Amino acid sequence: MRSLTIIGLVLFGIAALLFYATTNFSVGEMKLSHFMGVMAGVGLGLIIGGIVGYVSKGSAIKEDERRKAYKQLQKDKLELEKQQQALAKEQEEAAKQQNKEQNYL
Repeated sequence: MRSLTIIGLVLFGIAALLFYATTNFSVGEMKLSHFMGVMAGVGLGLIIGGIVGYVSKGSAIKEDERRKAYKQLQKDKLELEKQQQALAKEQEEAAKQQNKEQNYL
């Protein structure tokens, strides 16, 4: 976002420099066409800024969803590992119990 602001300021500076270099501009000679140009520039900036903001927000939302899904998968993985360990313990205890019963016979 900061880089977009810097780029916008640089472009604005270049536009101002070109405007002053190509016309004999003075504050007293400001006409309606000057205001129209300024308003058109502001309008284009707002349109482009809105599009960039919309895309950036969409990307951020998608990234957040991916991050949440990844965390949920990690939690599920840990839960499955715990269940697997518990099942392995139960099977081991059952095997020991069965060994003891066979040894008594």
